[in-house]
Amino acid sequence: MPLSLNPNMAATFPPPVMEARRWLEGITFAAERPLINVSQAAPVDQPHPDMRAHMADLVVNLPQAHLYGPVLGLPALRAEVAARWSNAYGGAVSADQVAITSGCNQAFAAAIATLAVPGDEVIVPTPWYFNHKMWLDMSGIRTVPLATGDSLLPDPDACAALITPRTRAIVLVTPNNPGGTEYPADTVRAFYDLARSRGVALLLDETYRDFHSRDGAPHDLFRDPDWAETLIQLYSFSKAYRLTGHRVGALTASTARLAQVEKFLDTVTICPAQLGQHAALWGLRNLDSWLAGERAEILDRRAAIETGFKTLPGWQLLGCGAYFAYARHPFDLASDALAQRLVQEAGVLLLPGTMFTPAGDSNGRRQLRIAFANVDRTGIATLFDRLKGFAA
Repeated sequence: MPLSLNPNMAATFPPPVMEARRWLEGITFAAERPLINVSQAAPVDQPHPDMRAHMADLVVNLPQAHLYGPVLGLPALRAEVAARWSNAYGGAVSADQVAITSGCNQAFAAAIATLAVPGDEVIVPTPWYFNHKMWLDMSGIRTVPLATGDSLLPDPDACAALITPRTRAIVLVTPNNPGGTEYPADTVRAFYDLARSRGVALLLDETYRDFHSRDGAPHDLFRDPDWAETLIQLYSFSKAYRLTGHRVGALTASTARLAQVEKFLDTVTICPAQLGQHAALWGLRNLDSWLAGERAEILDRRAAIETGFKTLPGWQLLGCGAYFAYARHPFDLASDALAQRLVQEAGVLLLPGTMFTPAGDSNGRRQLRIAFANVDRTGIATLFDRLKGFAA
């Protein structure tokens, strides 16, 4: 007799990036025409050399780097994040309102664990970040899709119509994954006001805030003295400092909520990895100029993507920002089948919109996501040459 299986776990889909990688099995790419991998938004370059040297020194000379640490993270890192956020957003964030997590995905999971139980509902704009959907599925929480149309901008009024007595949170990701769209400050504020008026949480995932095209604060929510009653903000150090393998994220919320978050984290990882936390702290204190250069490079690649789409007949660029471009393709073929053909015939690995939308969604069948963080201008030009060749 087979062992039991949690039906909530069984109901969700396999990890999309892993599924896409399986499309490469059995395919050999010629040296003169290598694979262009625009499927994942994780930087593949190593961290700054001075950061790596600092980490190497920590491994040898800091005994605490190999021990358990505080469940909610290094006090110095929590204080640094609080000070940074207070300055960047023009508000007041204290160290005891910041938790360090093992990546931003864990920050989301921890926040949801404190908010909802099986049978509750969370509103998520579509196209959505698939790991958010997966965690909600596995938790037995109903994901309520909020369609965004061609603008990829969620509408607060449409969201208000979806709120029920079971709604526990609204989730926003800006700059958006997968759409790349940067939500205007007044849109973010409108969702915050809606969430506050209806007594639900606003989960604001700002993983890609360091690559926002606008200077200054992307919103004013932290200026509200009562922000912690409604807002839960998520952040990742992985993208800014190339620390993906070290899994360091942050969750900013009320001290009362973090007391519950601590229970979750203590039973999952006990504490965030010490080495990655020290690296993130060093990055915050030493790499502002370098990070500004990284932002400028990503913005330049964004411009190259926008120019390239103008050369693709029939394609429509729906959103572009941070690491992502999200587009509608012109082919009479579902995007999941098209994505697999692009691997075989164009040597391009990207993700179909079906991975970011509800099952059967007609929009997802016509959409594709391109993650361009690891392709420079030359690579982007080659990418569009291949897409043009495929169309021909």
